[in-house]
Amino acid sequence: MTSLSPALARRPAVPVALLYVALIVAAALTVLPFFWVVSGSLRGLDDFRSAPGAWLPSEVTFENYGRLFTEVGFGGFLVNSLIVAALTVVANVVGGSMAGYALAKLEFRGKRIAFGAVMASLMVPFSATFVPQFVVTVNLGLVNTLVGIALPLMVAPLSVFIVRQYAASIPQELIEAARIDGASEFRIFGQVFLPLAGPALATVTIMSFLASWNNFIWPLIVAQQSATYTLPVGLAATKQAAQNVTDYGLVLAGAVVVMLPVLALFLFLQRYFVQGIAATGLK
Repeated sequence: MTSLSPALARRPAVPVALLYVALIVAAALTVLPFFWVVSGSLRGLDDFRSAPGAWLPSEVTFENYGRLFTEVGFGGFLVNSLIVAALTVVANVVGGSMAGYALAKLEFRGKRIAFGAVMASLMVPFSATFVPQFVVTVNLGLVNTLVGIALPLMVAPLSVFIVRQYAASIPQELIEAARIDGASEFRIFGQVFLPLAGPALATVTIMSFLASWNNFIWPLIVAQQSATYTLPVGLAATKQAAQNVTDYGLVLAGAVVVMLPVLALFLFLQRYFVQGIAATGLK
């Protein structure tokens, strides 16, 4: 077996170096807006007025964060968002996993129609269902409640689809072996399927959390009092109240508070999230 010449051995290093440079540039362009938001949240009002486009604060101050929770009431908005996100995530993980498992591993009449309905609902825009959802929420007496804010996002079709695709990749022999041993379907679901479905459930958790955490239009309509505002609505209200004094530091501090839980959740579940995306075939 002949060995490569030194020139040929060094040739692949140039494309690899260019790839790293391109990745570094792309990462920098992605991080720069976040860096400016964090930097701006540490600047005072006078600092913004003297140098609006500066990348670094002339004097670091955490006053904006203190004012968020003492004057604006961001603590209540944060608790509301966490409750709504928890309701959404639990409903999607429990309901989505059960529906996805049934569509993948159980045989029943109308199975194809049910899966077709799930796929069709993925193509329906939110604007087409907004009015019926609001009418249902009003009739249930859930307007201006956290349950009413979370209701449209519970057991989303995307969650059912993700779990169904992942469940279809699990060998049917495992399910049949458990059935032969006399296990009930609920026991198979809880003790055989769920321990194997970690990546899919992590994907559902992240996506349902993001959908709830970033939701703005629906909470804006349903939450008719500040006591039920979520973070995006509270941030918009803070921005409107701050327009008279151009208090951008306060608004940017609120943006940082909104971003931090999302970043923390993704960093905690990113390994499972990537596995779930790869297994379900999502792009």
